[in-house]
Amino acid sequence: MAGVKGQVQKRGVERRRAMVDAAIELFARQGVRGTGVAAIAERAGVTPSALIHHFGSKDALVRAVLEEADRRALERLSITEAAQPTLDEAFDWFIRDAEHTAATERALAALHTTLTAENLDPGSVLHTWFRDRGRALRAHLADLFTRAMADGSARAGLDPDALAAETAAFLEGAHLLWLLDPERVDLVSVHRGYFEGLASRIRP
Repeated sequence: MAGVKGQVQKRGVERRRAMVDAAIELFARQGVRGTGVAAIAERAGVTPSALIHHFGSKDALVRAVLEEADRRALERLSITEAAQPTLDEAFDWFIRDAEHTAATERALAALHTTLTAENLDPGSVLHTWFRDRGRALRAHLADLFTRAMADGSARAGLDPDALAAETAAFLEGAHLLWLLDPERVDLVSVHRGYFEGLASRIRP
């Protein structure tokens, strides 16, 4: 019985992943507003009722897609939420993430940018999700710069909150420029140049 239960759970995980992958593809291509539950279900090879059974609603599916994107990024770079990387490790992480995004994750990057723009209004469904995610990113970055000053890898007297906001703005802006003009904007080179320049600015 335990083996059968495990197989059922595995199929459930695989089916959920297929639905998330289908949503990522269609949302990135057509936008969330232009993509119906039926189209996602058809792409994933399930019924609309099965999709709603797994996620509850289309809005919940969108959240699941966004959370899956973050989970994949942390997993492929072997990072846990409790990790406290050094300055060099964190900068290398961002460059490696840009390499992966440019190579295989354009759809997810496009989806993230599209949804951010669609949810700028405080009354929109995912506004709070994106706002809180942005705050969490800046908090992690500020903590990174604070630790770097404490361990001597960054000079004293820096403003960690200002550096965090600058870095977050770069990350969002670089992806937008690349998505708009990938033939002229090299995402990886832009990241490498920015973080090398930032490192030289804040070193002791």
